Amino acid sequence: MAEASAHDDFYVRYYVGHRGQFGHEFMEYELSPSGRLRYANNSNYKHDTMIRKELFLSPAVVEETRRVIEDSGITRVDDSNWKEPDRESRRQELEIKIGNEHIAFTCAEIGSLLDVQKSADPEGLRLFYYLTQDLKCLVFSLISLHFKIKPIP
Repeated sequence: MAEASAHDDFYVRYYVGHRGQFGHEFMEYELSPSGRLRYANNSNYKHDTMIRKELFLSPAVVEETRRVIEDSGITRVDDSNWKEPDRESRRQELEIKIGNEHIAFTCAEIGSLLDVQKSADPEGLRLFYYLTQDLKCLVFSLISLHFKIKPIP
């Protein structure tokens, strides 16, 4: 029972998107305490349809994701000096719940590390940038492995 409760206090959600000439375009994923990973990608460019994927992760994968987030140091970062998204720009959101700590970050989309270096808080934004990149890579890898058409021999 102790292992089940260790996962009940962990949640992460990431969103990046904007409203533009093609409507609401975004990419979002959410990892819930049960291990359910939900992914959505909406782009109306050339009349694309929304992509939705849902899969369940083992407790080991959830725990490793939690470790990556804790080791990143993101819970000690303050986003008050980050560039706020305006109505025309893309926005990024990262919400994390670990134990009794619940944090949410919002900023304008980071195009490159040059944007990070030019910011008022380059160290904090660098942590955010690398963590979101790592988590996106992990999510895309898990989805790719889970929905592989030809199994790996």
